[in-house]
Amino acid sequence: MKKLLIKGKRELFGKISISGSKNATLPILAASILAHEVTLKNIPLVKDIFTMVELLNFIGLDTKIFKNKNIIKIKNTEKKINTLAPYRLVKTMRAGVLVLGSLLTKYGKAKVSLPGGCAIGTRPVDIHLFALKKLGAKIKIKEGYIIAEAKQGLKGATIKFPKISVGATENALLAAFKAKGKTVLKNCAIEPEVTDLISFLKKLGGKIKISGRTITINENQKKNLKIYHEVIFDRIELGTYMIAGALVAKKIIINRINPNIVQTEIKILKKMGVKIKKYKDSIIIKKNKILKSINIATKPYPGFPTDLQAQLMVLMTQANGRSKIKENIFENRF
Repeated sequence: MKKLLIKGKRELFGKISISGSKNATLPILAASILAHEVTLKNIPLVKDIFTMVELLNFIGLDTKIFKNKNIIKIKNTEKKINTLAPYRLVKTMRAGVLVLGSLLTKYGKAKVSLPGGCAIGTRPVDIHLFALKKLGAKIKIKEGYIIAEAKQGLKGATIKFPKISVGATENALLAAFKAKGKTVLKNCAIEPEVTDLISFLKKLGGKIKISGRTITINENQKKNLKIYHEVIFDRIELGTYMIAGALVAKKIIINRINPNIVQTEIKILKKMGVKIKKYKDSIIIKKNKILKSINIATKPYPGFPTDLQAQLMVLMTQANGRSKIKENIFENRF
């Protein structure tokens, strides 16, 4: 896409369905290394997904994308598996580092490029490596690559993350899936994308429990299951349409969602005066001519998401009075 042409001064009206979540799909694709045969439904057809699929192909999995149905089918025949994730495939996509946990726990070794990604702040992988070391991995960084080994396999451990990290929680979950004994992860990220990964791992035979920000994983004994999984909706896409509706909608009906997942966003928009009706799997949004100012801070889920900070800022420009945003997640997000 080189440009967008926008014809303004029009009210939004109609129905729209929300796409599958990119941030849920990527870790599940990394987790497919642990399975024999996977069918993923409700896949968003965006660049990072195609890059991750290319990475799985490089590792040695067989993949097939059905674009007209938003489905990906993946097979791991265990032939010619390559435990390398090269720089050219990881440099533009931070989620590529998630194959580290899957490769290490299943094959006892992995060589994964340090990730790239968007420039909204420092997002080092030190917490990922901290967790993997606790599980018994030997790790060194050489020439821009993470080189990890666990020749005798990973062993369960109790790990308390020094700060909440979605990626580190996901990598630790993947690594702990085949670790011997019990693993307890504390101070975890509990974003819907993390819980969707847990749902997938449970289908694969994982014995996983969540209590608050603590996740317990017991040793998995099952092998080579066929997995069918529908990825959750993209809550950031939903939030973006909700805010667009709050700005210029006569009436928008947003389908294929679970309003319970975005309770914080709904509460904030209602507080500003936006008209919202919730149903079991849909939301109706109408603009309000008078919007109230509000002060918010971005926080880990279930707080207000940093990925909706910019969109909400646009809505704040139309509210009476002075609004404030405090960005707590990424130092360069503004």
